[in-house]
Parts: sequence; C-alpha cells; structure tokens
Amino acid sequence: MADELRRVRVEERLKIKIGEAKNLPSRHHGSVSERDVFCALSLDQEEIFRTSTIEKTLDPFFGEEFQFGVPRRFRYLSIYVYDHDKSDRIIGKVAIKRDELQLYHNKDHWFPIRAVNPDTEVQGKVHLEVKLEHCLETLSERLCIDVKECSDLTLSNGCCDPFASVAVRLTNGKVETRRTKVRKKSNSPVFDELITFELLRGGRGTDTRYKISQSEAEWSEIVVTLFHDAPGNNVFLGEVRIPLMGQQQQQHASCNAWYFLQPRKRGVSKLSSPSVLGAEENNMGSLRLRIHYTADHVFQAELYNKLRDLVLQSPAVQPITSSTCYLLGEIIPNKIDAAQPLVRILMHHNQVVPMIKKLATWEISKVTDANTIFRGNTLVSKMMDEVMRLAGLHYLHETLRPVLDQVFLERKPCEIDPAKVKDRTTIQSNLANLKEYVGNIFKAITSSALQCPTILCQVFHDLRELAAAYFPDNKEVRYSVISGFIFLRFFAPAILGPRLFDLTNEQIDTQLNRTLTLISKTIQSLCNLVSARSPRCNEDYMISMYQAFNTETHITAVRQYLEIISASSHPVQRSVDIPVVLKEGCMIKRAQGRKRFGRKNFKQRYFRLTTQDLTYSKYKGKEPLCSIPLADILAVERVHHESFKKNNMFQIVQPQRVLYLQASNCVEEKEWVDMLAKICRTNDHRLHKYHPGAFINNHWLCCKSTTENTIGCCDVSTNLDLQTNIDSERELARLHSLTIANMDRLENVMTACECQAVYTGDICFLPASVIEDVQSCFKTLKQLREAALNLEQEHRAYLRLVARETKYGSKQAPIGDDNYLLLAGRIDPLRKPC
Repeated sequence: MADELRRVRVEERLKIKIGEAKNLPSRHHGSVSERDVFCALSLDQEEIFRTSTIEKTLDPFFGEEFQFGVPRRFRYLSIYVYDHDKSDRIIGKVAIKRDELQLYHNKDHWFPIRAVNPDTEVQGKVHLEVKLEHCLETLSERLCIDVKECSDLTLSNGCCDPFASVAVRLTNGKVETRRTKVRKKSNSPVFDELITFELLRGGRGTDTRYKISQSEAEWSEIVVTLFHDAPGNNVFLGEVRIPLMGQQQQQHASCNAWYFLQPRKRGVSKLSSPSVLGAEENNMGSLRLRIHYTADHVFQAELYNKLRDLVLQSPAVQPITSSTCYLLGEIIPNKIDAAQPLVRILMHHNQVVPMIKKLATWEISKVTDANTIFRGNTLVSKMMDEVMRLAGLHYLHETLRPVLDQVFLERKPCEIDPAKVKDRTTIQSNLANLKEYVGNIFKAITSSALQCPTILCQVFHDLRELAAAYFPDNKEVRYSVISGFIFLRFFAPAILGPRLFDLTNEQIDTQLNRTLTLISKTIQSLCNLVSARSPRCNEDYMISMYQAFNTETHITAVRQYLEIISASSHPVQRSVDIPVVLKEGCMIKRAQGRKRFGRKNFKQRYFRLTTQDLTYSKYKGKEPLCSIPLADILAVERVHHESFKKNNMFQIVQPQRVLYLQASNCVEEKEWVDMLAKICRTNDHRLHKYHPGAFINNHWLCCKSTTENTIGCCDVSTNLDLQTNIDSERELARLHSLTIANMDRLENVMTACECQAVYTGDICFLPASVIEDVQSCFKTLKQLREAALNLEQEHRAYLRLVARETKYGSKQAPIGDDNYLLLAGRIDPLRKPC
C-alpha cells in the first residue's frame, strides 16, 4: 500500500493577483496621514514575494500577479500589508487556510485585513508522547511527557534557538512547570527529553524532583509551549494544550502523536480563516485578491492512455468541432484553463502546430471582417498565447532583457501626460527619454527575427497562409494576423509586466511602472503599422509618440520582421551563441574550501545563470568572482537540513568540489534547483549518485563514510526536458480534473446531441458552441466521459487508501487541524477541482 501511495504525485500550483486595498487606517503620528504601502506574500511565515510600494495613499492599487509551484506543505497563505516608513511596519494581514483556497478559486474576493498579534504568528508542529502511570505501592500517579522533536518552527530575526516549556495544570489551579534544554540554530530541533510529574494519593512519592503533594487534586491540562531563547525576552513560537479530565484522561493515558502548534490562548482569539479570523471587528480596511489554486494527483502514465489518445487524435478528426480539443474548449468555461494543459500535451507529442492550424482554419472561415481575426478570447487565441509563452520565453529574454535592463538602471522620467506632470517644462525632455527607450526596444525586436523559435515560425507561417487564402483582396492581412499575436499578445504584456515573465527581479516603483506602461502602449501600436489604419489613439498626449514611429522606415522594418518570422518554418540561426540570462538574484554561499586552511563561512553573493555558465559576484553589476561552466555542473540537488541547520539549502556538484547555496525562500530554492538541473541535464559526465548530506568533521553526515571523494549514497533526481519543461502526466491530470468539474456541462451537450440525432440530424446550436456533425460529436463526448469517469474511479480509490493509511496524529496529519478530516470527506462521486 505504501508503494501505491508513493506512485501518486501531488502537484500544487498557486497563482494570486493582489489587486488593491481600500480604507487602510491612517498614521497616528507625524504630519502625513497617508502611507507608502506594499504587500508581502507568505506561505505560513516564510516570505515569498513582495509587491512594489505604492506611495502616499490609503487606497493603494497594486495589480500584481504572482504564480509558482508550491514546493512544500503549508497551513496558511498569508498576505501581509506593510507601511514603508523608516522601518517596514505591519499594518495587518489576510490569512487563508490551505484547505479553503478552492472556495475562492479564480474569482475576485474582498478580504478584511486583520491586525497582527505576535502571539498568533505561529507555525510548525511538535511530537509528544504522553503516558499516565499508576503506582500502587506509593498510591501515586505519574505523568510522563516525552518532548521528542519539532518541525518547521517560526524563525525569529532569521534564527531559531528553541526550547520547550512543559506545564501541568491541576484542578485546584496549581501549575507545575519544567523546561527542556535549548537547541541552538535549528527550527526543526530534536529534544528527546522526558519530563515526569508525580501526583501523590496519600502515600510517599519516590521522585522528589517532580512531586506534587496535592492528594485531592486531579490532572487538568498539559501545556507545552515553544520559545526562541532570545537575550532579554524569550519569543513565543506556539503552544499545544492537551486536556486530561474525565474521558479525555483515558484517551490521553497513552498518547504518541504530532500536534500543530497553536496561537497563545487568550480568550476566544485564535488564528483561523478570513471568515472567522479575529473575533472582534476592526477598521483595518480590506484587500482584493484573485486566487487560482490547483492541486493535481498525478498517477502512472498508463492510466492516462485513453485520455491522451483522445487529445492526440484531435487534429485528424473531421469536422474539427467534433474533436476532443475543441469540445473541451467549449465545455470548460474559462478557455485559458483548457488551453494550457492542451497545448502542453500537444507540444510534448509534437502535435500542437497541426492542431492550431485546424482550429484556425475553422475560425477564420467563420470571420467576415479581416480586422477581427483572432481578436476575441477564443480557444485558438488562448492556445497561441500559451505556445508563445512556453516556446518563446527564451527568445523573449534574449530580445528584451538587455534593453529593459537599461531602463531599470537609468530610470529616466518619461511621463508625457500634462495632467500627471507638475512641471510642464520637463515634458519635452521626458518625451525624448521615452522615444529613446522605445527606439531601443523597437530595434531589438525588429532585428531579432532570425532568433524566433522554430515552432513559432511554423505556426505564424500557417496563420499567414490561411488569412491570405480567405481574404485574397486584403494585402495587409498577411501581416496583421501575425502582428496581433507577436506585438499585442507577446512583447507588449512582457514589457508591461516584466516580473511576471522573469525579465527582472527588481522592485518596480510608481515612476518605473508608468514608464513601462507608456512603452507598452507604443509597442502595441506597432501592430497597426502594417495596415492601412492609422494607430488608434485615445490619449492626445500619445499622438506625438505614435507619429514618431509611423514613418515609412518603421513600417518597412516591421514588415520585414513579420515576413522573416512567418516566411519559413526553419529560420536561419545565428553562428555566434550569445549567452542569455536565464535567472539571477542574491543567495548565500558557503566557501568552497579552495585554500587548505580557509574558513568555510557563509557569505551573500549575486548569482547569474546564463546559457553558458553560472557566475557570482559581490554585488549586482560587479565583476564575477567565480565562473562555473555549465559543462562542469555534474548534479544539482537539495541538502539535508541537518547538515548546516539552515533552510532552503541545495548543492552544485562539480568535478573537484561541491558548492553549497542557500536561497532566500522555498520557492526561490525550487526555481534555482529546477532551472540548473534542466539546463545541465545533457552533460555527458552527469552524476548518477550524490550525497544529500555534507562532508563535515571528516565524514559524510548522510552515509557516515570517512572518504570525501567516495561515490554518493543516493540517486540523483530525474529532470524534465529543458526546452518544453512539460510534465505530460500532470497536464493530463489537470485536464481530467477540469472535465470532472464540468461534467454537468458535458452531459448537457450529450443530451442535446441525442435529441438532434434522433429527430433531425441537423447542426446543433448551443449557447456557447456550434456542433456541425452531431453523431461524431456525440461519439467523442461519450469517449471523453468514459475516460474521465474511469480515471475518477482511480482517484477515489486513491483517496480512500490515503484516508485509511493516514493516521490522525502522524507527522503527515498532526492533531490540531482539520486537514485529515477534510481529506476523508472529499471522496465524492463528482468533485470540484481543489
């Protein structure tokens, strides 16, 4: 059974848009009542991302979106609202239980901001064993509490020196307290300390150290409290309360379990979900969020064979409206939800180009005005967006990153709206700055045609030929059909939101955000340069910008660019491989021990990963202190916490040494490990074994070997393909979840098809779709329904197995939360996506 559980992967992904805050409380000091506000997104208390700071307002608009694969278990998704004053002070927060995230799935919700109390900022769990023994000889009762270990305690100022205080409360109000020793520099300490209390019943106790001489009293409660040993004042980390009265005394007479740490008990105040977080009403304002949370259970590949075949057969189905891909796009309300897994599956099996061609052929055949081709949010448009994002990310970085780095570095003012400029004499200089930035980006784009990925060129070629065939009299449609995608839906969004496309990791302030908005507006207008229409301008102040780039020279450059990226499916590649930055940022490294007697200490460095090497320097922009060619990276793996007592550690194994690194948080660690592992997976000398521990005090902590260059004791992780980065089984699992969630819509279409087939056999018109061949459509829907329900049976059987095998009180399901109970209650015939 354990093997069956291990064969199923649980993959979680979180996308959250932090929209705006309203009615924040004003400052109670100083002459300025407004605040400079930013938000920090955290898993429990571990900060993952920060928004930009919005200055001088109590109603800040952020409009920032973050998405990431969830690298570890967590209890709460928290968004902290800060006032950026002399020191960053917390205004309040929104905390949502992990198991309640699906309640807000993909919809905007306003959440009340609650005050933050240090005694409620807890996380982690503790392993306790409680035994109640009766001694007939001494007529006494002995209560033994074994504090075994803790996991994932809250860090205090980046460190954790924990100890446990164990208190026993009696029915007469008396309290006896003992404490463990302090465990230094660990937020997952192992205590293994047994603390014993003895309650006399008229006799003489043998243990005089922990003897309670109260013969009429009864055990009432055990309180185990974790503290960080800080100078001057211990920091509360959480507590566990175990009742010992009546029937509960029998239940806990012998208890060995894990417990979630809870906030300090003060009245009724207790950390919970937004609906019940904080019993008292407050006036802290509210925060608008849009949360998209998915948790997919990924089974073995062979279980998806039927669903996979239905998707891959779609390009050959006639008519295309009876194909699985088309029907899923009609059944699933949000087309991007359907487009993302479909594109990834088709791309993994080299079928995405013919599928888009078939869908585009059908869509263009229904269009009467060439100017409206692909302008709506249709399935083929969303699939194109996903193809460009997956296949074109490297190309995007190669083209835009150097010129955007200049914008971020110089930060020249570019505001040209008279209503937003205090001194109107600066408008001309601002206009010159904006023209310079747009000119650099325009040149970078139009000169990059030869680097456009092959798969994009293939799709653009097909779209151009289709549009030209259906609108032979329109000489510009061959360009406009491509420019609408490449400029309007690819380059312009990346310029507007560079952090979302990993083009920068810098904080974007109000001025820089406005500069990017103006650049993006101008780049969007480039899609109109190839048509007879003049650029549409809703703002008078932008006219001069549009006119500056609406010259014959610019029009010719855009057309040449579009011709090259769509004329051939195999563009000429460059002979010189210019390194492209894939990821960069600060991490803490351990000295590699190049000198025999050098200290192997930890220092912060700025790392930069390109398609050629990994380098690090003291600060961003400084000369590299070290360069590691990608060919020298033999393995990239995580490091056991016990090695250095630090979180988010991983290692880069080289031929002569190992480089140990610490990322800033768990998401950053996952992204660095995944990126490095994928970029280096084709190395000829890649390792098959590695050491998950470190070589310290002349031995490996993992396998205890005393030879430093001995072969590793664990298998290296397997990695996905770098170019596509596609987990096909996970995408099929996502498609299955979406189908089950919309099974009622699928069955409604089947019912409509049955009626049409029985009486007329004519075209079936439904509110959101047109089905041209009723019989073939019904056949596809029937096969899709059967495949989805067969998979759902496997899913429910797995959940039953998990519920049966998961012990409430184990490390996976600690006492004190309802995760296990929710899991057991989720086994429904037709479930909504979680």
